[in-house]
Amino acid sequence: MNNNIWAILRNSWASGDLRRKIMFTAGIIILFRIGANLPVPFLNSDTISSFFNADGSLLSYFNMLSGNTLAQGTVFALTVQPYINASIIIQLLTVALPPLERLAKDGGEAGRKKIQTITRYVTIGIALIQAFGYYTILRYQANAIPSEYTTGAMGWIVMAAIVVLLMAGSMLVMWMGESIDEHGIGNGVSMILFASIVSRGIDLVLYGTAAIQQGNWWIVPLILILGLLMLCFIVFMDGAERRIPIQYAKRQVGRKMYGGQSSFLPIKVAMTGVMPIIFTYAIVGLPATIAQFLSSDNGFRQWVEKWFSTTSALYIILSFLLIIAFNYFYISIQYNPVEISNNIKNNGGTIPGIRPGKPTADFIIKCVNKVTLFGALFLGVIAVLPYILQVIFGDAVQGLAIGGTSVMILVSVALETVKNLESQILMRHYKGFLE
Repeated sequence: MNNNIWAILRNSWASGDLRRKIMFTAGIIILFRIGANLPVPFLNSDTISSFFNADGSLLSYFNMLSGNTLAQGTVFALTVQPYINASIIIQLLTVALPPLERLAKDGGEAGRKKIQTITRYVTIGIALIQAFGYYTILRYQANAIPSEYTTGAMGWIVMAAIVVLLMAGSMLVMWMGESIDEHGIGNGVSMILFASIVSRGIDLVLYGTAAIQQGNWWIVPLILILGLLMLCFIVFMDGAERRIPIQYAKRQVGRKMYGGQSSFLPIKVAMTGVMPIIFTYAIVGLPATIAQFLSSDNGFRQWVEKWFSTTSALYIILSFLLIIAFNYFYISIQYNPVEISNNIKNNGGTIPGIRPGKPTADFIIKCVNKVTLFGALFLGVIAVLPYILQVIFGDAVQGLAIGGTSVMILVSVALETVKNLESQILMRHYKGFLE
């Protein structure tokens, strides 16, 4: 293992171009972490933390993905959330609107750049809405803005300053992500999410230290064992796929003979990533988010605190079922078996034992549905496991900073980055990492 690690480092630094990309990516991440610790003026950060860490709320989930910047009231509080939301919206509209669909499929590089430009403008609009919503929450609910900054002309100036700073921070983070895409290693947005989640690792260390001091020493080995098992499980499922064999017929073009080769159509078990989990938390976290804006004696808030806490059976079961439903929904809009069947047919390929055309499409749909079920169950287990542990062990494990979703994001980004490095090493005629 140690030899493999040193081989990875040695091969990564062997190429000057690849070394510059790694250093550029590291520099962008360092700049991001610096901005993530720059406080927004006029805010009382001490009163924000408890509000954004409320149990089961959507805000607490966004705070986890932001690396605790929401609870600290920093310039990068919105991080890449507006850009991710804009990308999801444009991705869904590309399926729903024929002009965008044509632009994505037939526009080539120019179409891709135009869609990227549209995504940036949508990001600005979403960042404006989220920044104003964040200001409203801080002023009226968290009471994080002193009263002298909320009245008269000074109130308008402070509001504009906070909203503009948050928008500018979000745009800067978007630029950082795109810069990594162009000049660095890996996917920029994924790398920033990775850095945000890893930054909360210190919370897990502090939690383990506090548990030992309180006599709950067993929590540390429990976290390590469960973390290792979860890590192995995620790595295994991330690489799992169903391979449908494809046989290409021989065809003669001029004096040359083409085809006659065997290939396969890969269907990944975890092809949706964490998107179904994000959609699910946006739904199940909504009641707890609304309840935060109500008084403690409000009937709806008391009902939510009873039935929609993260340890309630309703919350866990509903989350599990919604993850399965959203997994099927997301695959249905991303995976087009009819188009894949036509592409196989047009290239002279067939699935052994299956007729071309509609029978091939039906067979692919059948395989996708089976694989999707396993992927949905996998995501559901990963998402609800931390909540089940809270039910079993009570408040002793309530302070876990990194849940199954975070571990899955970390593992996916790490594997994606290693594959990116591997491909670039191979292009430069070096031995691969995995040989």
